[in-house]
Amino acid sequence: MTDQMATNPPNAGIGDLLGPLIGPERLWHRAELLAHPGPTIPNAGVYAWYFRGMPQIVPQEECKKIDGCALLYLGIAPSSEASRATLRGRIRQHLKGNASGSTLRLSLGCVLSDNLNLRLQPTGHTGRLTFADGESELSRWMEGSAFVVWNECPQPWIHEAELIRALRPPLNLDHNEQHPFCNQLRVLRQRHRQAARGTPPEAHV
Repeated sequence: MTDQMATNPPNAGIGDLLGPLIGPERLWHRAELLAHPGPTIPNAGVYAWYFRGMPQIVPQEECKKIDGCALLYLGIAPSSEASRATLRGRIRQHLKGNASGSTLRLSLGCVLSDNLNLRLQPTGHTGRLTFADGESELSRWMEGSAFVVWNECPQPWIHEAELIRALRPPLNLDHNEQHPFCNQLRVLRQRHRQAARGTPPEAHV
């Protein structure tokens, strides 16, 4: 993949958007993306995260794989016409933010909680939940195990549902209700939230 990609029009077909996500020339890792100046990342578009070394709880048999890494999550930036989020900002938020601001980090931390000894905790007076000191441990894990690729698109929210349904990435919850891991991940995240807030777990059938 080149640093700067051609802009896909708002009415781009699903194939035009999927191509660079499932057949990229390369995957980008954390150190490259946080370096300055780093790669040129377009303002708006879709991005896909590939991972290696994930626990077996995450099903990967049907996922697209590149060099032993499986495509497990798809995101967009911005999420609506009113948002000013960019691909650069959102990808960096996943890479060095916390579970309160990144649904990807929340899911990863819950899935990897036993491996990395991570626990959600309330922070400050806001009641937001993060993995506290464990966020740095999660970032270190992502350094060697998380890779991302993106494709520019001026109105990515138009295509989000269709892309997720086409790729079926197991770490996505929205637009992915038919995936067999979706409910399991939802319950796992809820249990971690309840434990952090000191509330008894709900019964799940």
